[in-house]
Amino acid sequence: MDTTELEKFAEGVARPDEASREAARVRWAETVALPPRSFGRIETLAQWLSAVQGACPPRQLERARVVLFAGDHGIARHGVSAYPPEATAALVRRIVEGGGPVQSLARTQQASVRVIDVSVDCDESAFADLPAEVTAGRIRRGTGRIDQERACTRDEAAAAFRLGITVADAEVDSGADLLIPSLLGVGHSTPASVLVGVLTGADAASVTGRGSGIDDAGWIRKCAAIRDAMRAARPVLADQIELLATAAGPDFAALTGFLLQAAIRRTPVLLDGLGSAACGVLAQRIAFRTPDWLIAAHVSPDPAHQKAIERLNLDPLLDFKVRADGGCGALLALPLLRSAVTVLAETGSYADEGLPEPLTRSRL
Repeated sequence: MDTTELEKFAEGVARPDEASREAARVRWAETVALPPRSFGRIETLAQWLSAVQGACPPRQLERARVVLFAGDHGIARHGVSAYPPEATAALVRRIVEGGGPVQSLARTQQASVRVIDVSVDCDESAFADLPAEVTAGRIRRGTGRIDQERACTRDEAAAAFRLGITVADAEVDSGADLLIPSLLGVGHSTPASVLVGVLTGADAASVTGRGSGIDDAGWIRKCAAIRDAMRAARPVLADQIELLATAAGPDFAALTGFLLQAAIRRTPVLLDGLGSAACGVLAQRIAFRTPDWLIAAHVSPDPAHQKAIERLNLDPLLDFKVRADGGCGALLALPLLRSAVTVLAETGSYADEGLPEPLTRSRL
């Protein structure tokens, strides 16, 4: 995959339907039996949903799909995470078998969860008993230590990018009306911070967070690793596939391809944590209209996450200091999206509701 192929995304990502957005705005202002701005940002959210669906009022979100791209990172073995890399394989199995908070939240929110092993650091036989949709997309076992070597080869990054495109197409074709992609893997906040750092022009210290809960010594090691990885990443900033191969890995490549194809397919995306936000910034660099199809579920205390959200010019729905990735933060925000649809679609006019018209009504 070369730069010319990536340029097709810039051409293919269209803007959401502004006529539907305006229709929703007018409906809030002139039709529904509510004082102006009664629901604050919920009104803006409903307008966005109208735009990305091309319909006013928007349709209720009935087929939300969480897609977790699982991968391990070589840097995790060098004291930048509170957990050992072996935890990723155990997390994959637990979620596939229906466990973990993401599955509990998904059941509560009537969403479904799919896990894809892109680059988990375990032998293939460890997942031999899992469904094919989990294991068929595996690119490699783990990644290189990005402060000293490449994360993966260019061909592997390109293959993972195409995997993400294929997965997005499959989810949209199966009827998903909201996509919730996220990363699953120990240590992924380090390469995510590297991407955010080089893409926003920030220095290493300003994008280094505590991640899974590291102590001061761990933060120093993580900051040094991010600094060194950023040094290797800057020369290849103009070549996004090479950047993914140098400083991120196959899981990031898959999620980036997924985001871009979702935008191509005009399907809204609810961003989860730092990993998906970092991929969003990279997708924005490839196709600048991509953020029009994204909404930020929440912002974590991680400084890199905050910088990524700012670069995407998104206003997160929640700020509850949630650090959990893996789709959890996005599922917490999902009821807000559904509530926005409900209020706009099901609130009648003053005449419908049998209420007196206001004496004055501002459209502001």
